[in-house]
Amino acid sequence: MSRCWLLLVLVVATTAARQAEADELTEEESALQVHGFLSQGALWTTDNNYLAQTEDGSFEFAEAGIAFSKQLDPKLRAGFQLFTRDLGWSGTYSAKFDWFNLDYRWRDWLGVRAGRTKIPFGLYNESLDIDAAQPVVLLPQSVYSASNREFLLAQTGVELYGYRRLGALGALDYRAFGGTIYLTVDSTPTVRVDSVTVPYIVGARVMWELPVTGLRVGASAIGLKIKADLVQADTPIEAMVTQEAWVASLEYAVDRLTFSAEYGRAHSRQSYDIPLPPAEVTSESMYAMASYRWSPLVQPTLYYSLQYPNVDHRDGKELRQHDAALAFRFDLTPNWLLKLEGHAMRGTAALTADLNDGVAPAALANRWWLLAAKTTVYF
Repeated sequence: MSRCWLLLVLVVATTAARQAEADELTEEESALQVHGFLSQGALWTTDNNYLAQTEDGSFEFAEAGIAFSKQLDPKLRAGFQLFTRDLGWSGTYSAKFDWFNLDYRWRDWLGVRAGRTKIPFGLYNESLDIDAAQPVVLLPQSVYSASNREFLLAQTGVELYGYRRLGALGALDYRAFGGTIYLTVDSTPTVRVDSVTVPYIVGARVMWELPVTGLRVGASAIGLKIKADLVQADTPIEAMVTQEAWVASLEYAVDRLTFSAEYGRAHSRQSYDIPLPPAEVTSESMYAMASYRWSPLVQPTLYYSLQYPNVDHRDGKELRQHDAALAFRFDLTPNWLLKLEGHAMRGTAALTADLNDGVAPAALANRWWLLAAKTTVYF
């Protein structure tokens, strides 16, 4: 994969250099673009620790990023973003490349990106790193899990994309990608993790912009394989996980109102090189969300999110997660916003024993509240 990637970059760069002889950019078009943001949030739960140590309130909810991009010629663009965050145990303020790529747009209907590219999954996965683009503190966690951001946001490889107008039928926006993901998984008191690799991740998304203003529907799909070398009780174990996931999406934006809904499933299989039975599970997730731009200052949002980690077992509180949320976004200035929201939660499927002093989700409180606040400055 790395050799193919380097070859593709060389081809793209050579082609772009030749094209540059015939095409010229204005000074404004060729200027270096710099954008950045800084966010600080707070989380508090009435029961159960969620995402961080939230029962006593937590300020371990901060993000910062800066992005650079430059149009090298009319068809070739390069860019990258440095990002750091703190969210409970899943962030330590270590800066890293969130994404970086070369983007060669040959025609509207065909372009190619190479590098670390954002994963086109669902309506909003590509904007997970842009707080100013979202009306809420936490997107519906059944589909856009904040704890899995490192895994969900981007892949390293190649992406093909295009946009095709269909006349009276509207237009199609399509993407296809393939590559790998770099994962770091911590060891536990009982299992040592020696290595984790992702041999491949592939996927695609197609969005149809219907001939109705503001209406689009589509579907996304991902397939991946994960290989892990583990040691448990001095016994080496090679574990293999394969997963296929899909989500169907709908969004309707008219005047000040935006309504969106998504439904998806993921099927996972685990196998081992020792005498352990393979495990298979299918999970289910869905949400509906409505946001209304009341004024330039205020934007309220409502959503209901639901997830089942195992569609064959839905009865226990640890086997479901209901989340009814009400949020308010305040655009205080053109570069400064504040968000406040409350969540009525039922079920413990999204909780972990690690964050709750070893208490299993089945023994945690079934009904609980989450309050979240976040302020962001951006340029």
